[in-house]
Amino acid sequence: MAMHQTPAGDRVHIGFFGRRNAGKSSVVNAVTGQALSVVSDTKGTTTDPVYKTMELLPLGPVMIIDTPGLDDEGELGLLRVKSAKRVLNKCDAAVLVVDASEGMTEFEAELIALFRAKEIFYIIAYNKTDVAKAENMPEGAIPVSAKTGNGIHELKETLAKELNRDKKQNPIAKDLIAEGDSVILVTPIDEAAPKGRLILPQQQTIRDLLDKHAMVTVVRETELQNAIASLTNPKLVITDSQAFHQVSAIVPEEIPLTSFSILMARYKGYLTDAVKGVIAVESLKDGDKVLIAEGCTHHRQCNDIGSVKIPNWLKKYTGKDIRIETVSGTEFPEDLSPYRMVIHCGGCMLNEREVRYRMKCAKDAGIPITNYGVVIAYMQGILKRSTEMLPEVADLLK
Repeated sequence: MAMHQTPAGDRVHIGFFGRRNAGKSSVVNAVTGQALSVVSDTKGTTTDPVYKTMELLPLGPVMIIDTPGLDDEGELGLLRVKSAKRVLNKCDAAVLVVDASEGMTEFEAELIALFRAKEIFYIIAYNKTDVAKAENMPEGAIPVSAKTGNGIHELKETLAKELNRDKKQNPIAKDLIAEGDSVILVTPIDEAAPKGRLILPQQQTIRDLLDKHAMVTVVRETELQNAIASLTNPKLVITDSQAFHQVSAIVPEEIPLTSFSILMARYKGYLTDAVKGVIAVESLKDGDKVLIAEGCTHHRQCNDIGSVKIPNWLKKYTGKDIRIETVSGTEFPEDLSPYRMVIHCGGCMLNEREVRYRMKCAKDAGIPITNYGVVIAYMQGILKRSTEMLPEVADLLK
């Protein structure tokens, strides 16, 4: 994704669901005004979820997701159905597309029950009303025709109205400072740093602070001491969690210090759970399994944070023979019972809905969950210092 675009994790995710041949892909194309999905009279044309980032006025930046028919059959079809249902975990809204010539069936009723169980806002779109009467529609359903465009504007307006009503955004760091304050960001450049650019949490934090009219200084850890000396009264230092040990030794105690990963947990709404869950490190035993989960997929470097550094720090801190398993991207186990704890990345590539789903999976299974920045700060003895300025967790550390 280009730097000028809204990150996928900050976009409203809208999934289109229904039976095969209900016209989901045609409705998606009509809503987006693009030939996003292949359409055909043959059942099962859409075999995998199709994702499209776009601006959907009047809502704004969205992620549109076209899914396979949830009545697919056979061994391969069941895999497609599982993939489509997994999409629900990241959806802020669902559009249930119904073939007006067939109407509602037990299948649609089961889908609605699934939407409700996952607390997902949904709209029912009765499609193909250009060739069939929309009879016995449930209250609130919208008659549409992907072919003629009838009802598509109303569908988009309803989505925008409902989603804008619930739209909120947690702060990253701008509420921690005043206008004109100086903030230092520490961004190590090592073998894991992307060539020619900053990683997404760093970009987002810079923009968040600039929106508050802060004076932002970005340095490597090797220039941090000079930066502190040259600035008048810096109000906050934010570092990559991997450099916590070195940075905390340089930054005076009177200057608040935190990390990008901790701020991402705050931004995604799970910082409190992460701070509560980190204490599970103390009860790890030989043979315990720990899941380390990342929301993005990338080529792992020889000194990767998730698969190398954190496992090594964890084993050194506990002195135990801990078994580490890693997952990335959309891979996240539905069954967390084999694990003693979960350590998650900041979640910058995931939308808040999917992060909440993962938190709920852990909570339902009774498995403590924390995040990279929190667990690193805890093991290095600076968790209180790195979170005490954050109102969400200040009382937890007293």
